[in-house]
Amino acid sequence: MADRCPRCKDRVYMAEEVKAGKLKFHKRCFTCNNKPSCNKSLSSGSCNDHDGEVYCRGCYGKLFGPKGYGYGAGAGALHLTGK
Repeated sequence: MADRCPRCKDRVYMAEEVKAGKLKFHKRCFTCNNKPSCNKSLSSGSCNDHDGEVYCRGCYGKLFGPKGYGYGAGAGALHLTGK
C-alpha cells in the first residue's frame, strides 16, 4: 500500500517519492512551506522538517532558529574590551 503525501493527500508511489524523515512527498509537492514568500523546490539533502512540514534551510533558520541579539543581526565577532 502506498503512503499519502502530506501536502496533496494523494498516494505516493515509489517511483515518484521524495523522502524527508519518515514523510514521503510527490516531487511536485516537495517545496518550502513558507508561503507565499518562498515556496522554493527542495531536495532531500537541502531541507529541514518541523511538525510534519518541510522548509528550505534559510526559512527554517528564520522561523525556528535561535532568536535574540547576535543571531542574524550581523554581529560577526565577539568584541572584548579591556587589557
